[in-house]
Amino acid sequence: MSVDKLFNALQTLSQRTNEAHEPSDYVLGVVVSDSPLTIKLEQGDELSGDFLVLTDLVRDYSVDIEVSHTTENRAGGAGDSAFESHNHDYKGRKKITVYNALKVGESVIMLKQAGGQQFVVLSRLYDHTGLSGQWG
Repeated sequence: MSVDKLFNALQTLSQRTNEAHEPSDYVLGVVVSDSPLTIKLEQGDELSGDFLVLTDLVRDYSVDIEVSHTTENRAGGAGDSAFESHNHDYKGRKKITVYNALKVGESVIMLKQAGGQQFVVLSRLYDHTGLSGQWG
């Protein structure tokens, strides 16, 4: 979800809250399934599917980035001169994926739609769990 979409969703939620004279509440939950995403509320109810609106802070998404750097020197091969230590430019617009999807056991903070059934999942409460990048 883009920042503009998130802003518009929160603006609509705020407007509906004012119209209904019912304030939105923040709600805490725990992810009990990641496929399909299901979140258990403190009160014991479980939410999934159409009841959840996800922000980029809690879902995988792709973005474009601009890069402009030179790689570090690196050698390879079996001593052939074609594989001598070298570097090269790495420039331009690149697409990357940010792996932000929620994992089972993570705690989240949500905003409940005033008078409605939808919940905006704003963020996790603690660091990501189950990271599996090259450092993991």
